[in-house]
Amino acid sequence: METPTPLELYPALAFDRLFKDDVNKGDACVLDAVLSDAKDLRRNISVSDQRKLDEYLESVRDVEQRIARAGEKGELQGWRPTLAKPNIPRPADGIPQNIAEHMRLMCDILVLGFQTDTTRITTLKLNNDHSSLRFPNLGVDYMIHHLLSHSDTDDWLKVNEFFLEQVAYISRKLDSIEEGPRTLLDNTMLLYCSSMLTGNHDASQLPVVMLGGARGRLRGGRVLDYKEKSDRQMCRLYLSIMDKMDVRLRTFGDATRPLEEV
Repeated sequence: METPTPLELYPALAFDRLFKDDVNKGDACVLDAVLSDAKDLRRNISVSDQRKLDEYLESVRDVEQRIARAGEKGELQGWRPTLAKPNIPRPADGIPQNIAEHMRLMCDILVLGFQTDTTRITTLKLNNDHSSLRFPNLGVDYMIHHLLSHSDTDDWLKVNEFFLEQVAYISRKLDSIEEGPRTLLDNTMLLYCSSMLTGNHDASQLPVVMLGGARGRLRGGRVLDYKEKSDRQMCRLYLSIMDKMDVRLRTFGDATRPLEEV
């Protein structure tokens, strides 16, 4: 059974997860630091909750081990990371109260992880679908994200434009970093997607944006419309992405073949 990777909301802890060996060699493993508390908690919860707790702790351990192994094979294929260690300071503890600052910090950490070759696969979740997040920086502080999603107003558009600005910010940063004969953006695939097309929870179509070149394997500058195709499946796109990473799967989800056009 697959276990979802736990989210990290704190920029400082995300930074430490990636770079703790360079930032503070005296720091204990994140999991070891909370293990004693987890054991105490385990005694007071049900068997099913114990199983969920164990799965969570194992997923944290797995993430840490994969990060620790990243780059050990030395298969750099003609280029080397432009940075050997972080070039930005460790973020302050806690969650920034400014939403724009919080998201930009997480974007910077994502780029830094690629730039140092600490990790090459990252998921950045800007917001939960069923979220109570407010956006005072956009002048729409009066309504939470989930309630905004039940409408198709200018305020809902502002929020989505704000999310797209973060994607553009990441893309510009990646494009400014040289990595061998290409830029880091040329060597990357960025996938931005949403769980609905517009407000009012319209999920009849799902907008997807793909950026980057995947080392010459992804051709951009196109709009592919699958609206009228009977066999349109998001999982076919995921198969296409994995295929460009030389991961060959016969099936993924409900898909049995990749999208030929991608």
